[in-house]
Amino acid sequence: MSVSFAWESPAGSVSASCEPQGQTRQPTSIADLLLRAAQHSHAGLCFVRAEGDAASEFVSYPALLQEARCILGGLRRHPRPPGAKIALLLEHARDFIPAFWACVLGGYVPCPLTPIRNDPVRWAKHLAHVEQLLEQPLLVSSRALSNELPDLNAIDLDMLRAAPAAAAFHEAPIEDPAVLMLTSGSTGNSKAVVLTHGHLLASMSGKAQRQAMSAADIAFNWISFDHVAALAEVHLISLYVGATQVHADPAAILKDPLLFLRLIEQHRVTVTFSPNFLLGQIDAMLSASGVAGAVTARPLDLSSLRHIISGGEANVVETGRRFLQLLAPYGLAPSVLRPAFGMTETCGGSIYSGEFPDCDGQQEFASVGYPVHGLEMRIIDERGAIIPAGVAGSAEVGELQLRGSMIFNAYYRNEEATRAAFTVDGWFRTGDLGRIDDGRLTLVGRSKDSIIVSGVNYFSHELEAVLESLPGIERSFIAVFPTRPKGADTEQLVVTFATCIPLHVGVGHEPIVEDEEQLHQLAVAIRNTTILLWGFRPALILPLPKEAFPKTSLGKIQRSLLRKRLEAGELNAHLTYFAAVTRRQFGELQPLNGPAEVAVAAVFAHVLGLDCKDLGANANFFDLGGTSLDIFGLKLGVEQRFALSDVPVVTLLQNPTVRALAARLAAGNRTGNAHYDPLVALQVTGNKTPLFCIHPGTGEVLVFVSIANYFINDRPFYALRTRGFNNGEEPFASLEEMVATYVQAIRRQQPHGPYALAGYSFGAPVAFEIAKVLEAQGERVAFVGSIDGTPFIGDPAGRLDFVGSTVVVSFFLGLLDKQQMAELPQLIRASGEDPCAYILHLAPAERFAALNLDLTKFQAWAALAYSLVVIGEAYVPSGVVDSVTVFYAEPLRGAKPEWLDQHLRRWDEFTRAANRYVEAPGEHHSLLGPKHVAGFQALLRAEIDHALQGQ
Repeated sequence: MSVSFAWESPAGSVSASCEPQGQTRQPTSIADLLLRAAQHSHAGLCFVRAEGDAASEFVSYPALLQEARCILGGLRRHPRPPGAKIALLLEHARDFIPAFWACVLGGYVPCPLTPIRNDPVRWAKHLAHVEQLLEQPLLVSSRALSNELPDLNAIDLDMLRAAPAAAAFHEAPIEDPAVLMLTSGSTGNSKAVVLTHGHLLASMSGKAQRQAMSAADIAFNWISFDHVAALAEVHLISLYVGATQVHADPAAILKDPLLFLRLIEQHRVTVTFSPNFLLGQIDAMLSASGVAGAVTARPLDLSSLRHIISGGEANVVETGRRFLQLLAPYGLAPSVLRPAFGMTETCGGSIYSGEFPDCDGQQEFASVGYPVHGLEMRIIDERGAIIPAGVAGSAEVGELQLRGSMIFNAYYRNEEATRAAFTVDGWFRTGDLGRIDDGRLTLVGRSKDSIIVSGVNYFSHELEAVLESLPGIERSFIAVFPTRPKGADTEQLVVTFATCIPLHVGVGHEPIVEDEEQLHQLAVAIRNTTILLWGFRPALILPLPKEAFPKTSLGKIQRSLLRKRLEAGELNAHLTYFAAVTRRQFGELQPLNGPAEVAVAAVFAHVLGLDCKDLGANANFFDLGGTSLDIFGLKLGVEQRFALSDVPVVTLLQNPTVRALAARLAAGNRTGNAHYDPLVALQVTGNKTPLFCIHPGTGEVLVFVSIANYFINDRPFYALRTRGFNNGEEPFASLEEMVATYVQAIRRQQPHGPYALAGYSFGAPVAFEIAKVLEAQGERVAFVGSIDGTPFIGDPAGRLDFVGSTVVVSFFLGLLDKQQMAELPQLIRASGEDPCAYILHLAPAERFAALNLDLTKFQAWAALAYSLVVIGEAYVPSGVVDSVTVFYAEPLRGAKPEWLDQHLRRWDEFTRAANRYVEAPGEHHSLLGPKHVAGFQALLRAEIDHALQGQ
């Protein structure tokens, strides 16, 4: 039987195959979308967590409705009136979608949240803001995520699912709020955009009409639901027309962009969404030598795909063209890419291009096309006058403003922001700059002080505040802003700063410093801090004299003007000078010699986001800014390029240059060390006394990778790694054996003192014992540092068994949170399960993947860590050294004063002279992490300089 329906909406009509012909109905809320789909559609949702049918789960629309009714029944056990706010902290689409519909059917207003990983302070601040903004909303989460919430009550979604199904639904007026969407931002206080049922219905009508969607479509989403694209571009629109929808976890696509293509083929996807940066990553992977063949070893059929809506950031024409060309042999239609514009405030996509790339000629950025039915757009100049639309290439640039039935009306409880967002005649001010040619919109930038890199918003002031604290930077003379070199896939970051290092101005008005090594060191610190905070490196770091910074009368740097001067070439003299400084500090590039060096250099470039032509045989992975997590990317890249099964991390750590690693791999010693060497050279530049750092209780030295880079041009930085990580290596049988081995390695590298030693946690007593041996051998130990470690080895809370040790190690590896660390040992012991398998099931899969762990590797690491616990518990400190510098942070348990006075000050019993106690930022487990390492390294370097008097 032929089936179709037509819904009238505020913005027009759309037909779809979903209901017997002739029946029409006007929806009054988005609840009608689910109710109608459940009644008339045979489609549903497919949830995919990994490639392959075995990992997929299909849920029909009637089943989704039934699940939502049960969750609503559970919610009504926590009485809240219609209109109450419910925060949904649910990572996976399989959890979020039914919870979302439970809220809608009950008349509650959901607000999607996503966890902020690896930054508990920012996470707690964000949750506190949401709680205040939404007036103590009900919080629904999964059991795993609830364990991460700081002092907030969350309702377990699985408990709600178990409730009896609700029989009655709330009938919301079309003008009522349907959802609150938080504006994006890397930190800071988000605004909540109020999207009503009317806004969303108007938007769905416009989207469906423009994209010609029907019940025959299969839509694919991999975006997190805290982003409006997931909700509006795939989920709601699929319900609107009765189409099938496929949802995959974002982490899987970000880890393997080519999975995006394989899932399209596997599920015969017709419509999907992707930011430009993912297209650029796919282009690079398909273009790389040897990769395309591996990807297409089996047939790849993309002929089902009709549209890829591409938004979230500017669409680079060349990136899109290259994407279409590379995939044309696999059935991808030449018209499949649809550049688009949308914001949370516009219910996502509201302006679409159907003419890419034909209408874009030689433009760098693609036109985003024409507005959907019911939306108006205009361009306004700086005086507020309307700029008339022009013909191709002739229109002037101004601010884009929008008006229509899908445009939001207000930010929740923020009248000031709402007023600022609209003109007096009711147009929404997007903050984006663009022009209209022949009715088509082309965006050229933003007037807001934000940066979009790989589809994520970052805000200049946040990074500026952290970088300003670095020694050597003039306060209030640092500016962070975006630039986009011609042909780049995404915006790139520029950091400009004035320095306190004495300088004079050269003939080209460039700042010439008196100490180039110190300037280079500062630039490296800026680079490393940025990588740790934001996850990517600045494309340009540029020192400038103070007078080069344009400021307002209130002292605010005018970033947009500084960007214009940079892009206009007005800062070229400064660029040239600092490029020469960098070349002198890094040394001249040594030519690559042979295919192995070329291959290793290519892997370095890919992992670190560099141009291979800028790398020589002497390029050092860590000097280039490689972080601890980059090590695992390097490991994977080397294994793929050289067809190896498992390259030990120590091979990479001990061979950090292109030439050394290529020689090691070419020599055939690829799977382990013939001879164990505990010493890892993380940074070898500088003429001062080397620093030797001893590992914490995990036994590994990756925790020191980030801090070592701050010592460039200062002093060499070596780390000592325990025995037992590599095949055939036996762990140390005693602490005495460990200390003797480490002393031998240290003296082999530095035969005579003065010595500088530091140990982190477990490593602090080991450093103490090493210092005693060196002093007994007649050597001077000038610095012994304890990085938040007591003189005693072991957990202050009591003796650890294997289960407790494994849980503690898992916490330090970022697999568990603090609450789980406290609660899990008893639960695991009661279960009788292998603790590694238990934790593997519970911990975030993406963190395991980032650490390159599977169950076997995790079990081996846990066993090695427990061997350190065993030899540590037999240790009783004795004897003395001259003095110890103790860095202390917030403890894992208890208060900082108690930690300092009752535990750390026990060092006074084991020294001849007075000790120094230095308060460090962060917590015991995070003071070397991304948030605090920049501050801690300054303290550590200053204390070592003090002890060694500049040596």
